[in-house]
Amino acid sequence: MEYIDLHLHSSCSDGTMTPTVLVQEAAKAGIKGIAITDHDTTEGIDEALKEGGKQEVEVLSGIEISAYLDDIPMHILGYGFRHGDAALQRNLQKIQKARNERNDGILAKLNTLGIAATREDLKRYSQTGQTGRPHIARLLIEKKRVKTIDEAFYRYLRKGGLAYVERKRLMASDAIAMITAAGGIAVLAHPLTIDHTMLTLPAILLEMKEIGLGGVETYYPIYSLAVRQKLIALCQQMDLLITGGSDFHGAIRNGTSLAEINKKQRAPYQLLVALKNYLSASVPDATADILVS
Repeated sequence: MEYIDLHLHSSCSDGTMTPTVLVQEAAKAGIKGIAITDHDTTEGIDEALKEGGKQEVEVLSGIEISAYLDDIPMHILGYGFRHGDAALQRNLQKIQKARNERNDGILAKLNTLGIAATREDLKRYSQTGQTGRPHIARLLIEKKRVKTIDEAFYRYLRKGGLAYVERKRLMASDAIAMITAAGGIAVLAHPLTIDHTMLTLPAILLEMKEIGLGGVETYYPIYSLAVRQKLIALCQQMDLLITGGSDFHGAIRNGTSLAEINKKQRAPYQLLVALKNYLSASVPDATADILVS
C-alpha cells in the first residue's frame, strides 16, 4: 500500500528541516504524497514543489492556521489552494503582523525577567523570519533558562506562564473562508485537542461544516485505532473528507525521523486521491478579507 503525510512543518515556520530536505526524507521513507503545512505562511511551497518533481513525490499546497470557534482554540489545515492568491497573501500578512506583535509582548516580558531577547535573536531559527512561541522556546533553551521545549512553554509561554501574552483572535469562519476563497479545502487538525472525550466533537464538527469545513484529520500518530475508527465514522456520517499526517517538526520534537513517526499513523494514498477529486470538482468562494481582533 502507498502512503501520504499531509501535516509537515519546515524551517519556514517552526520545523527544523528545509522544504527540500523534507521532500527528500519523504521519498526515502517511501511516502508518495505530502503537504507542508507551515504556520500562517506559504513560503516553503514552491521549494517543495520543485523538489517533489525531482523525487517523484506529490506535493499539495498546505498551511496551518490558528483560529477560534467562539472561545474554542483550534488549528485549521488548508489544502490545494492557489498559494500565490493575492487575497490569501494579504490575509496572511495580517495574521503574521498579529503574531509579531504578540512576539514583541513576550520578548518584553522576558526582558523584564532579566532574559535578554530580541526579534533578531528569533530570526536565527526561521528560514523566512516568521517566528512564534516555539522559536522563543528554542531561544530559552539556548540561553540555558530551560532544558526542553515543554519546560519553556510550562514556565514561560503557556497561558499563566511568566511571559504569556494573549494572541489576537482569528475566527474559524475567517480562516476557512481564506482557504476556500483561494480554491482550497479547510480541514480540522488533530480534533482531540479540542475535545479528548469526543462527547462534544460531533456538535462542533456540525457547526464547522456549516461555515465551510470540508474534512477532519483522523490519521494522527498519537491516536489509537479505536479513536481513528470513531473519527472516520463521524466523518462518514457528516460527509466530511478524511485526512492524515504526522505533524512532523524535525529534531525540535523528540528527535524522531519522518519514517519512524509515519509508522504510527500510515495514512493511505487513497485519502489524497479523494482530496484531489474534491478539489477538482469544487468552485472557489468569493474573495474573503479577514479580521484579526
